[in-house]
Amino acid sequence: LVLGFGSSPIPLLPTTSVDYVVVAGGGGAGYGSGGGGGAGGYRTATGFSVSGSLTVTVGAGGGINGSSSGSSGSNSVFSSITSAGGGGGGLAATNGIAGGSGGGAGDAVNGGARTGGAGNTPSVSPSQGNAGGNGHYQPGVGPSGGGGGSGAAALNASANNSTDGGVGTANPISGSTAGENVGGTYYLAGGGSGHGGASQGNPVGGSGGGGSVDEDGTVNTGGGGGGRLFEEEAVPHAGGSGIVIVSYSSEFADIDSIGAGLTYSRTVASGNTIYTFTAGTGSITF
Repeated sequence: LVLGFGSSPIPLLPTTSVDYVVVAGGGGAGYGSGGGGGAGGYRTATGFSVSGSLTVTVGAGGGINGSSSGSSGSNSVFSSITSAGGGGGGLAATNGIAGGSGGGAGDAVNGGARTGGAGNTPSVSPSQGNAGGNGHYQPGVGPSGGGGGSGAAALNASANNSTDGGVGTANPISGSTAGENVGGTYYLAGGGSGHGGASQGNPVGGSGGGGSVDEDGTVNTGGGGGGRLFEEEAVPHAGGSGIVIVSYSSEFADIDSIGAGLTYSRTVASGNTIYTFTAGTGSITF
């Protein structure tokens, strides 16, 4: 409230536009000598018009499946904006799955490179993500591709070298600390690494919560799940859940109502009111 003449309170007006970041859940890694999970789709804009009741959904990370490719992450939604879940990493000798960013391909055990999943699926502009890396053939256990990240595609695997997850994107919301802290900058939507071991190297997840070998994608980053440590018969890893961030000038009123099904926090920083939604689905009203 603002005090007016005679100290009468004047209610703040609701905002009519916001800045947002919408990140979907990351994909799970593939079983065996499988690929890393792709990062959840990453979409952001400034000056997005809002009024009345809008839907917010935070996508879950994709899980892992015994003797199968990883599951893709779930979509995140803000109003008319949908970010697609990251593609699951491919099982050995299996292509990665397309998604917000694509899952990495499993190793090419039967010869011939396996293909990483396409990113930016379905297609939006600007792009919401990038492709996963291809798998590689070599006798025995071959290397696999990392999952794509929102900032870059994963490289293709090569001899004795499973690849890192693609890097994510810096969180553009001033005052928000959501994401993986890398030297004071917070990154979201990094791809998961390919699998690791003596003949596959030790790949790492992409900045932005991508899981390294034997690690899940980080919660509320949309990071892809990391591949398993093959020689120790470990399991692959799940993708991290997504996040929705909404920011606008603190000169305007708080969001009028937020559905009980949503988990969120409200902070004020850099002259902005920032709502960070970390789980659930429901309606918000401006």
